[in-house]
Amino acid sequence: MNILVAYASKHGATAGIAERIGSTLNAAGLSTTVKPVEEVDDVTPYDAVVLGSAAYMYHWMREATAFAKRHQSELAERPVWLFSSGPVGEETVDKEGRDILESSEPKEFEKFADLLHVRDERVFFGAWDPSSAPVGAMEKMMSHLPGDPLHALPSGDFRDWADIEAWAQTIANELRAS
Repeated sequence: MNILVAYASKHGATAGIAERIGSTLNAAGLSTTVKPVEEVDDVTPYDAVVLGSAAYMYHWMREATAFAKRHQSELAERPVWLFSSGPVGEETVDKEGRDILESSEPKEFEKFADLLHVRDERVFFGAWDPSSAPVGAMEKMMSHLPGDPLHALPSGDFRDWADIEAWAQTIANELRAS
């Protein structure tokens, strides 16, 4: 069985999650390729796909959305799992008492759930290094605002590697069972 883990990452946190999912699937005996979505031209050599993106303002990065649309018919013919990263900080519940990971779901999860026959989707905490250079127009604009809102974000690596590996192991178990 050949598995593709494709991702879109702005600062590298999502790439790290994709790599960990890939290594967990490989360790479970599944041949796995991990690549940025921009480097994947064809999904037909793969028996299953795990697709992820960093999320900003409740949306995946354009590259990941374009990938899903471009390969929609091929993705719909094989098992697909979606993941996202983005929330940072140690708080697990927001001011309204909602689970932060649930309330951070990108709109694309709902959009692609039926189109791609998604098996499961998951949001993971991300990482933020305020000393990293702004990427993209929005970050560049925000870095010039009074108080620099980007530096107000909690800094650090908040990725839960045990949770990421456990989710990847459920994917491996499901694929081996089918």
